[in-house]
Amino acid sequence: MRVYLVAGELSGDILGAGLMQALKRRHADIEFRGIGGPRMQAQGLDSLYPLETLSVMGLVEVLKHLPGLIKVRRHLKRDALAWRPDIMVGIDAPDFNIGLERQLHDQGVCTAHYVSPSVWAWRQGRVKTIAKAVDGMLTFLPFEADFYAEHRVPVAYVGHPLADELPLVNDRDAARRELGLAPDVPTLAVLPGSRGNEIRFQGELFLRAASALRQRLGALQVAVPAASPERQRELEALLAQFPDLAADTVIVEGRSREVMTAADAVLLTSGTAALETMLCHRPMVVAYRMAPATYWLAQRLVKTRWISLPNLIAQETLVPELIQNAVTPESLVETLLPWFEDEPVRLALEQRFVAMHAELQRGASERAASAITSLVGHGVLGLELENGE
Repeated sequence: MRVYLVAGELSGDILGAGLMQALKRRHADIEFRGIGGPRMQAQGLDSLYPLETLSVMGLVEVLKHLPGLIKVRRHLKRDALAWRPDIMVGIDAPDFNIGLERQLHDQGVCTAHYVSPSVWAWRQGRVKTIAKAVDGMLTFLPFEADFYAEHRVPVAYVGHPLADELPLVNDRDAARRELGLAPDVPTLAVLPGSRGNEIRFQGELFLRAASALRQRLGALQVAVPAASPERQRELEALLAQFPDLAADTVIVEGRSREVMTAADAVLLTSGTAALETMLCHRPMVVAYRMAPATYWLAQRLVKTRWISLPNLIAQETLVPELIQNAVTPESLVETLLPWFEDEPVRLALEQRFVAMHAELQRGASERAASAITSLVGHGVLGLELENGE
């Protein structure tokens, strides 16, 4: 069996390596070729380019690199057609991979895409292009599979790798000990974002809210994970403006999951952190501010009722979402307070998150490998009807 794989960034390399391991367990004689990072190469991928080749972010950067990216895609198309794979699997990087999948599909190559783009949220017309590009879409989340099924795109819901990685039972007290936090003091995790501009837009607001919440509760300790040493320096500089809060606040590089697990509640920006918080079974408030022009554009493009994955997965409002001008220290405090003052409500949400975690914990790599094997062998994904099981 020959599998052509194209991943474009670190997360894709991790997903690709897990998929390759699962495929190797099914096929003793299997070859891999395409683009991947060190993890995929360790599993036997013959990578034609470094992983970073496709890791271009931002409109200006993409335009600057566009001629090179087009050249790479043309080369991969020629190489794949000459190598004659049984299937080509694009792993995320949809702007690059779906175009390559379409070109190979038109030449008779079986194709699949692993990790749905947010087509259900904006630029929904892309689903027509996807339908012409792939023989199957592999999604992490059930509502994504429902969207593709509605548009008659063959789809397999495989579950989420993060749900496989995180345990269904975790220990709040142990996480507090590891972070040097008191075991019996109300604890708030603050995650203002992993990018510098997110910290500029949200960092001070979040710390002002934490300071005000501490006054309302009488006691509060705060834990803040930093995505990098640079973000840690920025957060420490911000915290210095809140001397009343600083003595009861820890800022640690990385260790975001420990911070989430240690908390009674989490204040965070929208993004993958909301899903991770849900998988750590902690209540949260999701808040996001952006540049006014970006917000104006997003209002006109985004077609979804919610912005956070817990609410999207549940298809109901489980956690508060505050956007743009609604994000004030006062509003953040009022939406956070119930998670600290109403223990039955907090515990009920934590149990709901455990159930949602169990639904997503399906062995994503194994199921993706099964779907790909079925697609190659039988022309169908084999998991299409399992969305609601």
